[in-house]
Parts: sequence; structure tokens; C-alpha cells
Amino acid sequence: MIDVSDLRANPEKYKASLRARQLDDGVVEQIISSDATRREAITTFENLRAEQNAFGKKVAQAKGEEKQALLAEVKQLAANVKAASAAADEAQALQDELVRAMPNLIEDGVPAGGEEDFELVKTVGTPRDFEAEGFTPRDHLEIGELIGAIDMERGAKVSGARFYFLKGVGAMLELAILRMAMDQALAAGFTPMITPTLVRPETMAGTGFDVKHDAEIYQLPEDDLYLVGTSEVPLAGYHASEILDLQDGPLRYAGWSSCYRREAGSHGKDTRGIIRVHQFNKVEMFVYTTVEEADAEHQRLLAWEEEMLAKIEVPYRVIDTAAGDLGTSAARKFDCEAWVPTQETFRELTSTSNCTTYQARRLNIRERTVTEDGGKGPTRAVATLNGTLGTTRWIVAILENHQNPDGSVNVPAALQPYMGGMTVLPVQN
Repeated sequence: MIDVSDLRANPEKYKASLRARQLDDGVVEQIISSDATRREAITTFENLRAEQNAFGKKVAQAKGEEKQALLAEVKQLAANVKAASAAADEAQALQDELVRAMPNLIEDGVPAGGEEDFELVKTVGTPRDFEAEGFTPRDHLEIGELIGAIDMERGAKVSGARFYFLKGVGAMLELAILRMAMDQALAAGFTPMITPTLVRPETMAGTGFDVKHDAEIYQLPEDDLYLVGTSEVPLAGYHASEILDLQDGPLRYAGWSSCYRREAGSHGKDTRGIIRVHQFNKVEMFVYTTVEEADAEHQRLLAWEEEMLAKIEVPYRVIDTAAGDLGTSAARKFDCEAWVPTQETFRELTSTSNCTTYQARRLNIRERTVTEDGGKGPTRAVATLNGTLGTTRWIVAILENHQNPDGSVNVPAALQPYMGGMTVLPVQN
């Protein structure tokens, strides 16, 4: 969550951030007002409590009728203290509600606006000219069926719409992508993690997801658990309520997990194939670092994502996502989007977000600072960042960009060792 003291000191900065996200900035004044009410209520409670303590000593020294009279006053004073305590708790609860609903403060330079208002950072590679090659490209599902890699029909029969089976070379290809991602993460110093896919509501909410109103999240009410849409969630909760030692550098984790999303707001969009599905697998980078190092770490995460994209040899672009298209916890996000020939557009394959101290404040994750003389300093919130290294969706880009006229698919060189040396995914007879 945001830093209330900073908001109180710099309200216009937070109002501008909300407007850039295309949200109402009125909540800033509501938070300031509720904070003033909270502090006033706490002061009233503390003054009455001090008066009650002093009065208690006076009663102890009194005798007879004087003591009886004082006891009556003590009773009224106790009632006043109780009422003041309740008022302080109510004010705190209101402020907490407002603050937890407030999205992260965006970073300077993030473009304002909605989904289409991103800024292009760069484009890498050139889309193939299939017309010059003399054939019309097939989409990933048609190719996937030809090579025996994807079975949507039986996925729907077993689990419903937007579920699928990856089989044969399809299953091998997904495992190859994720294993290559994990090997790269290991080489970069990440700790590999197989994470839980069910988490408690406080973990989901602490990461920045609205468990009460987010229609994308699958819930298991009987167990009071939620299915995660990314291993970012359990990795963010991994160090909840802990004090970390970051003196030797960031803590970097690479989480491998299945992910689940309702795709509630996407009816009629990308219903063909495996672009937008309810379940997929992913390797996700997650980093805990200092506030000062967060921006530099964000650039490192983006570079690692681009390193992976280079290995699958597809054209892609990098965009600086507009504020209105950022998640609640993100202060800035870069997306890497691969070219999909049959759609003649770029589609997201990776994203990396700098969440600054937003998640850490919600999950009470801190670091111990060091004083100038080398002693222990006060604690402060850490910064958290995340980034995708590989997902099921990458199969779409690989099949479409590396297809041959007969429907077979050339395997990118970097993936071949993970595919048992296969150089081509052949059409099945």
C-alpha cells in the first residue's frame, strides 16, 4: 500500500498518479481527512487514558464519601475512554480501507491513459514475408492440430471452454520453454521454486489483488483459499512479516507453477486456441531489493526477458505500459510482445513490473538498515519486482513464426537440446 505520510505531504503527486490511471483523484482527500480524524481520535483516547490513570491514583488515596464520589467519576471516565478507543479503532479501520484500495504511485515518465496509450520502447526483428515465400500462414491451433500438439476439443469435453490438452510435441515444447527459462534463471543467480497454487486471502490481498471484487480470481469458499493467477502471489507472501538482509544484494526467486484465471472480462476475445485460457504454466521471476536498487533491477529483469525472447527467434517489441493499464500494485510495467503472423499484430508474451514498496507494506516485509558507524538502523519496507520468463502462450509465437508450408514447425536452435535434439516438429499422418 502507499505511504500515508508521503501522501499527506505530497497530495498532488498522488492525485496526478490517479488521473494518469484514469481514476477519480477524490480518494486522496478522503485519505487525508480520515487520517486527520484517526490522529485526532487517537490523541483524544491517549489524553483520556492518561487522565484515567492519574484519577486512579487519586481514588486510591481518598476515603469515605469522597472516595465514593470519585468512584462515580471513574465510572464515567472509563466509559469515555472506551468510547474514545472505539472511535479511534473506527477511524483506523476507515483509513485502512481507503488506503488498501488505493493503487500504487506510478513512476515518473509512465505514459498516462489506457491500454492503447503505451509508449513504444523498441522493436526487435522483422516479421516474415509469407507472401514472398509463396504460402499463407496457418494459425497456431491449425498447426498444433496438424503436428499433434494441441487438443482443444477434448479439453472442452473434460473441463469446459478455454481448457485444452497439450500432447506429444506440444507437451515437450512447453516443458522445453519452461526448462530453458529455469536454466537461464539459475545462471543469473535465481533460486528455483516450485510454489503453492492455493493461497490464503491475506496473501492474495497482500500482493495487491482485490479478493472481494476481482472476477478473474478462482476462489474455493469452503477452504477460504484462492487459486493463483501467477506465482508472484506465493513468492510475495514467502517473506511476509519478515525482516530481510539485503546487504549482499537482492533476493531473487524463479517460481514454476500452474496459473489459473477466469478471463471473466474477455468473452468473445481470443476464444480460438491457447492465447487466452483458464489454466497455463509459467516461470516467473520475483525479486526483493532495496528501494534505491529497484529501477536498475527492473531494467535487469527486462533484459533477462529479452534474452529469452532472442532464444526463440521471434520478432517482438517492448512497450512502456500506460498508467491506466497497470495493475494495482505496479508503479511501472514493461511488456514484451511477440509478432503473431495470422493476427498481424503483437501479443504479450512477457511483462515485468516494479511494485516499489507497495506489496511489502501490505505484507509487512522489511529490511534492517545500517547506520553510518555500522550498527543496526531502523527497519524499512523493501521493494518487490516481478517478470515473466516463459509461459504456455509462447507456443503460439513459436508455431506461427517458425511454420513451414506443409504445417511442420522448425524448432529454434536454443530449444533443440530441450527437445531431445528435434529440429522439426513434423505433421502427423
